[in-house]
Amino acid sequence: MYLIYFAIIVFIPLWAQMRVKSTFAKYARIPASNFRTGANVAREILNANGLYHVRVEEGRGYLSDHYDPRSKAVRLSPENFHGNSIAAAAVAAHECGHAIQDGQGYVFLRFRHALVPVANLGSNASWILIMIGIFAHLSGLLLLGIIFMAAAVLFQIVTLPVEFNASNRALNQVVSLGLIGDRERLGARKVLNAAALTYVAAAAVAVLELLRLVFIFTGMNRNDD
Repeated sequence: MYLIYFAIIVFIPLWAQMRVKSTFAKYARIPASNFRTGANVAREILNANGLYHVRVEEGRGYLSDHYDPRSKAVRLSPENFHGNSIAAAAVAAHECGHAIQDGQGYVFLRFRHALVPVANLGSNASWILIMIGIFAHLSGLLLLGIIFMAAAVLFQIVTLPVEFNASNRALNQVVSLGLIGDRERLGARKVLNAAALTYVAAAAVAVLELLRLVFIFTGMNRNDD
């Protein structure tokens, strides 16, 4: 049973990663009809939303695209910064979606930012407490580890509406501003949906692992009784 469980939690993230890479690779080969680069797309979206202070920078690494709320910068991987594909436009727009969320004080984004220190502490400390609790048969220590882990899982769950909302904003922006053609909308949506799958997979695995530990804790307490 445990072998099946671990196979599932390994397979889900791998499948999501393969899906996003294959979808991105497919639409990275298809130029957008207006031939704008991802950097151009990002700049136009930011300007259209009054975010002139947010910089568009070239980052490093494959699919390393992200929005940095501290330095107010959209950082695009080289292939998306310079590329003029449907995939580059979709990814650039998605990161701008986060910048728009930040500018408008989107509640889930603010909540996620507030959870960062708690989630970091939880992810770093939880497994130490959990392993000691299990092997030393200390249910109190195991429970403390589960609580720490729950904070990290909550961060993953809160990330989902943030990412889906950013994708919805992205699609609306590229269409309303004429940055992609109507026929390219489906391709952009597929790229964004594939990227969202990675967050869904990570959250699903985190929840499953948390539930498994809760069952271990209740079983430990039952045996002590």
